[in-house]
Amino acid sequence: MSRVINPDSAGKERTRLTKAIVLAIRELARQSDPSTGSGRGHVAEAKDQAAFIALALQTIADGIDVSVAAWEKRDYWVKADRFRMEWAWAGQMGEKMKIAALNDDWGSVAMLSAQIAQKLQKVKVSERHRMGKPWVGAWEKLSE
Repeated sequence: MSRVINPDSAGKERTRLTKAIVLAIRELARQSDPSTGSGRGHVAEAKDQAAFIALALQTIADGIDVSVAAWEKRDYWVKADRFRMEWAWAGQMGEKMKIAALNDDWGSVAMLSAQIAQKLQKVKVSERHRMGKPWVGAWEKLSE
C-alpha cells in the first residue's frame, strides 16, 4: 500500500485563508464608512467582509492543533509551542471581529482590520489574483 497524502493540509488551508483575509481587508479599506449607509450594496459587502475575516480567523485558530500534532508526535514540544504562540492572536482577533461585526461597530472593525493587517503584513496577494470574492455570503454564516 502507498502513502495517503492529503492535498488539503491545515497549512495550505491557513495560507489560502490568510491571503483571502488580506484581500478582504484591502477591499474593506477601499470602501467609505459603511455606517453612513452611502449605498446598500456597500454596507452588505462590508458586513460580508468583516464576517469573513472573523470566520477565517476562527478557522485558522481551529487548525493550529492539527498543524502541531505531527511535531508533538516527534517530541518537538518547543517548536509546537512556538507555533501556537505565533498564531494565538488569530482566535482572539477573530472573536473580537465577530462581536464588532454583529454589533455594527465599524470603528472597532476598522481598528481590528488594521491590527490584523499588521500581523499579516508579510502575506503577499497580487493584484491579479484568482480568488474572486471569498467573503460573499459570510454574513449569513456568522449571524446564524
